[in-house]
Formats: sequence, structure tokens, C-alpha cells
Amino acid sequence: MPDQKAVRRVVDIITGTWQSQALYAAVAFGLADHVAAGYVTDEALAARTQANPDGIRRLMRLLTAMDVFEYTGENNADPAGNYLLTPAGELLCADSPRSMRDMVRIYGEEFHRAWGAVEPAVRTGTSGFQHAFGKTLHEYLRDPGAGAKFQRAMNAGNVFFPDVLEAFDFTGRRTVVDVAGGSGMLLGTVLRAHPELRGILFDQPHMVPVARAHLDEAVGPDRYEARAGDVFEGVPGGADVYLLSRVLQDWDDDRCTTLLSHIRAALPESGRLLILERVIPDHGETLLPLLYDLHLLMAAGGRERDLAGYRSVLASAGLRLESVHELSLETSLLVAAVA
Repeated sequence: MPDQKAVRRVVDIITGTWQSQALYAAVAFGLADHVAAGYVTDEALAARTQANPDGIRRLMRLLTAMDVFEYTGENNADPAGNYLLTPAGELLCADSPRSMRDMVRIYGEEFHRAWGAVEPAVRTGTSGFQHAFGKTLHEYLRDPGAGAKFQRAMNAGNVFFPDVLEAFDFTGRRTVVDVAGGSGMLLGTVLRAHPELRGILFDQPHMVPVARAHLDEAVGPDRYEARAGDVFEGVPGGADVYLLSRVLQDWDDDRCTTLLSHIRAALPESGRLLILERVIPDHGETLLPLLYDLHLLMAAGGRERDLAGYRSVLASAGLRLESVHELSLETSLLVAAVA
């Protein structure tokens, strides 16, 4: 007889993607927004979404079991019951201040397709995204619509940004450069907390208008500059703190060394580089960094690293790892200094 516990474990693993795709379906149909607007029965949701009533009933039954929605009836067949939003369901609403809707969408669409190429990606060591789409993720994101969608998804996962303020003391610092800073959410978080600081956001040209729109609202146009450029050709000088959030994970060691060398050239002896990444634990006891490590191969051909890996790429650029601080969602703040 097979080990029933082992069988169940395999079944739980292979059906895991069904839950993520059910969550994606909830976003694709806008179910959380519809429930919030008062469409709280299977019939009302089916009519609102122009979907098959039986399909909606079965989807909502699963989403209720997944704690995305709550049902007030005795069971999902009870016609007297209504759906309510749970805290997880609220995160799927478009107007939620911490909405994860765009994150669910990109994981259910582009990244789901990329993971479908896991076998050739592992076999060749090139990204699953490139196998699935015929171009790299970075090439794909040059399209303004795709780039904006990806940035919104990244923003939804930025819950650890406020933790940086507790982990690093910005007292006495004057200028902060956010390298490949995207929409400017991390830089805005730092500048709001420290009115004495000025900021420079540095990223590709298509990201500059996005960053300006956010930072103008977050801190005002007089507190920062937004500059366009290629991080692999150089970074702005004149700052004493540099930020690098979820950038190294996208690149191999050689490219990371190139980028870090540019930062080292700009960094004063008393300056610090703050790196936000997931660190692979020594014994693999934490699953999320390991999942993201393989996901980065699927998405961009990148990787997560253990502390030895980060020390290695930092040392190759003339930097040293000074301290490590744990943040939310198994993310870490690595503080680097001139070696």
C-alpha cells in the first residue's frame, strides 16, 4: 500500500496551481468589486459578469473555501445566503489602498505562461518567459502597457518598504538615490519619513513619467529629481545612500558585478548601499525564498542568493556586507559599505 500521507502531499502540490488560477479568475471577473457593490448572490454575480451561473457558483464555492469570500448561508446551496468579503477578498478590490489585484493578474497571465515552460527553462538555464513569449521579460516590459501593469504588480508586493525605516537610521544623511527605482514608492516612503532628505530616482526613460506622477503626489516636486539612464552604464553621484530594491535578483553575477561597481564608484567612503532582496536560508527551512528563486528563472532568468552569494557579488565590486535585517514577507535589508 502507498503511504497515504505521501500521496496526499503530492495531490496537494499538483493542485496548488488551481487555487492560484481560481484567484486569478476572481480578479478577471472583478468578483470582489461586484460583491462590494452589492452583487452578493451567485445569480447576481453571474448576471453582472455575463458568465455561466453554474460556473460562477462553483468558482465562488471554491473561493469561499479558500477564505477569499465568506458565505452567510449554511452552505453554498442555501438560497438565503449572501457573499461577504474577507480581508483577503478586500485585497482584490480595485479601490483598496493595498490592492493586490494587478499582482494576481500578472501571476495568473504572463507568469503562469512562463511557468508552463519550466522544463525547457531548467534544461537550458534560460528564462521560461523567453521560451513562452519569444522575448525576455525586460524586452516585453518595454511596451508601455505591459510595463505599467508589471509596475502595479510590483507595487502590490511592497508591504515591506516601511520596515526599512525601522531597520536603517537615515539620520545625518542628505541625498538618497533609488537605483532602478521604478514608480518611486520606496524613495517616496523614505522621503516622507525624513523631510530633511532629498532624493534622486534613476531608471529607464519609460519609467520616469510614472515615478514623477507618484513622487509629485507623495512628497512634492521640490524634494527629488527623476533621471533617465541605463544602470549598467553608470549611476548618479553625489549621494550618501543608494537604494537597490529587487534588482539584483533579475541578473547573473557578472551583470550584478557591473551594476554594483557603478554604485561603488559613486559611493563615498561613509556612504551605504541598501539592498532589498529575499535571501535563501542555509537549510531551506523557509519555502517562499526558494519558490521565488525558481520563479525568477521562469520570469527573468534571474535568481535569489544566499548570504554567501551576496557577499561574493558585493566583494567583486569592492563592497562588503555590513549587516542584515529581516523585513516582512521573508524579505531582507542588506546594508553594504565600501570594502
